[in-house]
Amino acid sequence: MKKSLLPAGWVKPRGYANGVAASGTQVFIAGQIGWDESAKFQSTEFAAQAIQALRNIIAVLREANGKPEHLVRLTWYVTDKREYLASLKEIGGAFRELIGDYDIAMSAVQVVALIEDEAKVEIEATAVIPHEAR
Repeated sequence: MKKSLLPAGWVKPRGYANGVAASGTQVFIAGQIGWDESAKFQSTEFAAQAIQALRNIIAVLREANGKPEHLVRLTWYVTDKREYLASLKEIGGAFRELIGDYDIAMSAVQVVALIEDEAKVEIEATAVIPHEAR
């Protein structure tokens, strides 16, 4: 089980949780970028790369018998915050379809560059799989 943390009197954030409490097996997923399983980029578009990175996170999580609802933290590294913000509607729709809920502690940080020159976004993830789900 995971529980979104919202201190009394705080406004509920849109698109993320301030914090998440969970117990179970912790899974730490390295930063995933927008390339496919062959390490090839299929698109130069920000939204397409972000969506592929989310798919990659789900694929790695499945290896631990986890599901998207077990995600508790995402850290987004973006090379252009304006491109990220302009893509939020498309990313948000895909996020709801792929992940389902926003009860995930999230941060987004603009960086100068990522290691792979074509990458526009990299997303790190942490999940907690309840013991009864394993």
